[in-house]
Amino acid sequence: MHDLYGLPITCEIDATRQGIDDFVHGFISFQPKAANVIDVARADADNGLANAYAAILYMLLEAPIAPKLAAPFLANARKATGLTAREQAAVEAARLFVAGKIPKLIELCEATVSAYPRDMVMLKLGQYHTFNIGDFPAMLRIAHKAQPEAADIAYAHGMLAFGFEECHLLDEAEAAARHALTIDPSEPWAHHALAHIYLTRGQVAEGTAFLESVAHHWSELNSFMHSHNWWHLALFYISTGRTDDLLKTYDTHVWGLAKDYSQDQVGAVSLLARMEFAGINVGDRWNDVADHIAKRGADTVSPFLTLQYLYALGRTGRPEAETLLHAIEARAEDTTQHDHAAWRDVALWAAHGIAAHAAGDDDDAIRFLSKALPRLAETGGSHAQRDLFEQIHLDALIRSGRSSRAQQVLEMRRSYDPDGVPLNRMLADAYDKSGLPEQANIARKRSRLHLAK
Repeated sequence: MHDLYGLPITCEIDATRQGIDDFVHGFISFQPKAANVIDVARADADNGLANAYAAILYMLLEAPIAPKLAAPFLANARKATGLTAREQAAVEAARLFVAGKIPKLIELCEATVSAYPRDMVMLKLGQYHTFNIGDFPAMLRIAHKAQPEAADIAYAHGMLAFGFEECHLLDEAEAAARHALTIDPSEPWAHHALAHIYLTRGQVAEGTAFLESVAHHWSELNSFMHSHNWWHLALFYISTGRTDDLLKTYDTHVWGLAKDYSQDQVGAVSLLARMEFAGINVGDRWNDVADHIAKRGADTVSPFLTLQYLYALGRTGRPEAETLLHAIEARAEDTTQHDHAAWRDVALWAAHGIAAHAAGDDDDAIRFLSKALPRLAETGGSHAQRDLFEQIHLDALIRSGRSSRAQQVLEMRRSYDPDGVPLNRMLADAYDKSGLPEQANIARKRSRLHLAK
């Protein structure tokens, strides 16, 4: 048999083949059908590829329990016989993922895509892990290896676009994303790449119009892609002062789809924080998010995720914040993990800065975050997502009365949010406090004009 992209698979049961196809397509298109491979793997324990994919899917939960859930499927996959070389690579990828051997896993993904350019699972998995360690050139390099053999696959171009974008090659990113949409106008990762491009270029009106025009495609996606693309649209709503649309987006599309999932939780955290920094009253929305995050316990699976969990717990004054901070300190001392340096040299400083911010100690928040920010990419996340930590630092500058430093940061931020309503309000205040009323009035005028639009 062959999978949906023409790659040979060792399979004798039609239902198993369909489950494999559901995972392949669901994984790269962010559709819930990816989870169908779980039942298929249980029913066909001898199928190595289906069980490898089931193990990988469980690891994508990004939770401490994930390796335990993946273990029985990995055991089945490793016992399977008669597998092709590509299928054996998938089994090994699952093993490395469960074992936390991420550098070796990235090498394997890249080698497999080189040999089998239409293997979209290994391409996506390679990009996922290079993204999480902040190696954006590697993201782009892996995506390049799928071309031209995967030229007919929209998702391959969407992944290429995001690799270009994270390397700040915006023209190339836009071309790849637009090409993906000529093949499949519903391709959500291409929509996502263009959201980043519009944001980075400061094209707020254009980005808003584009995302609103394609949002109907996201309704049937998994919770991450549905909520995350709406999260990007929400950033534009913050900039333009569309508070009612913003709160409706949060309540309808960002929080509430899968409250126990890591990515949904941090999306809610970062959007609530941004809203508050913009001067928007979010009511009691923090409590429900913090309740679910508190259930994670001392979760240090990912530094990028953990730092946002810590912010939510600190923001709501939960005792679990101190427990998590101690877990971060312990994780920073663990030299056995591949990402030890990211925890020790970056996440630890950021965590203490976040804790200080929650405690109202702006001096320490500034001091600790200033150490972490230059290397924050090593903890994972996109530059748009990591901007949360820049905003925490900025908020500490403003709260502590460091108006001249705040002015410098705010003016640099105008390069990608030139007429932003909350940004220009903050600038006006900084200029007032710096004794520059003319510049303050200009900033207020920009804010009012954008709000009027």
